[in-house]
Amino acid sequence: MRILGIDPGSRITGYGIIDKQGNHLRHVDNGAIFTRSDDDLATRLKVIYDGLGKIIANYAPQAVAVEQIFVAKNALSALKLGHARGAALLAGVNAGLPVFEYSALQVKNAVVGYGRASKSQVQQMVRKLVGLPEIAQEDASDALAAAICHAHSAGLNNLLEQALAKSGR
Repeated sequence: MRILGIDPGSRITGYGIIDKQGNHLRHVDNGAIFTRSDDDLATRLKVIYDGLGKIIANYAPQAVAVEQIFVAKNALSALKLGHARGAALLAGVNAGLPVFEYSALQVKNAVVGYGRASKSQVQQMVRKLVGLPEIAQEDASDALAAAICHAHSAGLNNLLEQALAKSGR
């Protein structure tokens, strides 16, 4: 299964693509979509949406994993982040892909085994889990972590969907 992880941001949106084959994770690509801070928000969201659309077209992932919004101290920053998340979610859904959302706690738990792990601990484990020669750029590393979280959770998600289908929900 090929998974696209996304770490949305209005200035920098990280992406990471992995393949899950059995219990093995393989790095495919990672990077970031940069927007210009002097552009208006609508233009920045278009850049994010179009960039993710190209990534989806180039790599044909089978699922998208996006980190959920966190509570920010600055309301305006949280609102912009929410818009960027919306562009990311829309890019996945418009491509016909299932989109999964995970909290930062879930991502850290899946990658490090501890929900309160530091950013550097997550980056080191991402590097090891997908066999990177060096730590990826911060936003790309966070996106790879979201993809890894989904890779570890995909089986449970399928079981849950099957159980809900049987119960008629």
